Amino acid sequence: YSQLPGWSLRPDGSIVIATGNDDAPGLYRCTPYNSYGTAGESRPTRVLLKDPPAFTVRPKEEYFQEVGRELVIPCAAHGDPPPTITWVKVGSVGKSSAQVDGNSSLVLHPLIKEQHGVWECTATNQVASVTSATSVHVLGTSPHAVTNVSVLPLLLAANISWEPGFDGGYFQRFSVWYTPLVRSPPRAHHDWVSLSVPAGAQHLLVENLQPHTSYQFSVLAQNKLGSGPFSQIVTSVPRGFPVTTVPPEPPAMTVHVFLSPPRALTANETVRGVLLRWDPPARASVALSGYALELRQDKGGWEVLERSIPGTDTQVLVPGLIKDAFYEFRLVAFAGSYISDPSNTVNVSTAGMEVYPSRTQLPELLPQPVLAGVIGGICFLSVAVIFSTMAACIMN
Repeated sequence: YSQLPGWSLRPDGSIVIATGNDDAPGLYRCTPYNSYGTAGESRPTRVLLKDPPAFTVRPKEEYFQEVGRELVIPCAAHGDPPPTITWVKVGSVGKSSAQVDGNSSLVLHPLIKEQHGVWECTATNQVASVTSATSVHVLGTSPHAVTNVSVLPLLLAANISWEPGFDGGYFQRFSVWYTPLVRSPPRAHHDWVSLSVPAGAQHLLVENLQPHTSYQFSVLAQNKLGSGPFSQIVTSVPRGFPVTTVPPEPPAMTVHVFLSPPRALTANETVRGVLLRWDPPARASVALSGYALELRQDKGGWEVLERSIPGTDTQVLVPGLIKDAFYEFRLVAFAGSYISDPSNTVNVSTAGMEVYPSRTQLPELLPQPVLAGVIGGICFLSVAVIFSTMAACIMN
């Protein structure tokens, strides 16, 4: 071994091959000995020289594609033994809806908004694993939620800043929503005060706030296709005027709302409509008081369908859907004075289905008093016509 570059023998008898090459593979035996001799050599062991995975085709750094179309991202590698190729979306929870074809390429068809983000291609064999990443940009969608919302408490004011999410391929604007956190019935986002943000800005000063009062803040992004989801809600307390007789209070600390969104929202079709089921929030600072159901049709803006679902309910029936339409539903939970982030979104398509009945969309039967009046009027008109005809005959 001393004649081979990079080979050495340790004091414990181990042999070290610093650089593997064609000299390394083969059968090896170890023979221990001392001044009295040896008890014999060890059983043979075989050294095999294998190659770690190496990419032959790497995905590009970025891909841009319209929503609903197909996107194929190639990725290939070789090694000894041949590596296995896997794809995963960074930050995703649960199993991805993506498919991999026979060439180990990632196939996204049809491309949906939730597939926007960073994807990783990993090649693995018995020797090592290597990874290559790419960014997928889904165009033609509503904006993604803003991130890293922070609130700087000021004197009777607060400065809100954030990092924009992907704009969906269109120019996006922002609005800041806020409400005082008082012990009263919870208020949904559509009941909050909203302030438009100047184009291109990523911060806004909210003034004329009450001192020593907690406020909830959230940021909403919008483009020509509609609104994205609300950002994480942040609670902060603006500073008041200092009192000379007491030391000034320390700056208010930002606290986070302890109310997680409803979980595992699902949709099932029934003869009466679409039945939505969900699990209650995993965490709530106070007792759960209710839910609000939001929907949007054909990628339009979000609307509140029902704002007073009891907190003990875990399902609701939605009738009155229009035929050959595409709906999205999500839930928001209320607990005390807190409002949660929206739940996961479920999609419902009524293509090829019968229209579900709805009291709000189908005409009701006429009330009995009105019906009696209509019948009486018809009878009176008929009698008048008969008498008019008889009078005309007599006169002739």
